[in-house]
Amino acid sequence: MIFDTHAHYDDERFDEDRDSLLKQLHQEGISYILNASASPESLEATMELAEKYPFVYAALGIHPHDAEKMNEDIMNRIRTLSKNDKVVAIGEIGLDYYYDNSPRDIQRYWFERQIELAKELRLPIIIHDRDAHEDTVNILKKTDVKQVGGIFHCFSGSAQMAMEMLKLNLYIAVGGAVTFKNARKTVEVVKAVPLEKLLVETDCPYLSPEPHRGKRNNSGYLVHIIRKIAEIKEISESEVAGITLMNAKKVFGLK
Repeated sequence: MIFDTHAHYDDERFDEDRDSLLKQLHQEGISYILNASASPESLEATMELAEKYPFVYAALGIHPHDAEKMNEDIMNRIRTLSKNDKVVAIGEIGLDYYYDNSPRDIQRYWFERQIELAKELRLPIIIHDRDAHEDTVNILKKTDVKQVGGIFHCFSGSAQMAMEMLKLNLYIAVGGAVTFKNARKTVEVVKAVPLEKLLVETDCPYLSPEPHRGKRNNSGYLVHIIRKIAEIKEISESEVAGITLMNAKKVFGLK
């Protein structure tokens, strides 16, 4: 039983086989999937997936790439859609200074606004942070994100930063990068963070783990991530799968 805490099955790369793949994955032990929206267009698509499949849940939010598209109408749309019980988080939201697809001041503004919306709705957040550690941390502290907590998606900071994030009521999510040959920093994070504060994710169709690197990712590949965490923690794969599943249910308020 495995919980993929971050996926994008609304992506066009799944258009040809989405239904058959999701059903197969569920039969093979992927008990739950959290589909995270990113663009204004993906809000509705994510909701459709959550409503169609009992084991798929939704996170609604606008990715920093699309921060420039944000407006009050979209905020109100997220607010309205989030009344659905299948919506369990606000995300993915955050900052991306690697691509800078939206101006940084606009990214920061809408990151803060979406955190405030999460607090209003009493939902955890899912954080995207690429090459923006300092500003991300400052905003998380400034907005008192500890009130709702959430998930630091695809964490790329240091072990020291990870331990600081735990104090803000955040979980650390580990994806395919932990299996890469140059994953020294991520391995150190996994060593440092207690298993009770770790989650597993794919970010599919992106970031496939070894030995599938470069291919379209899917939740079935979580076994490679779980295997690597088990190796680092020197525990069984079933223990990693079971505890990370319980962690995810706790974050998202699922029974």
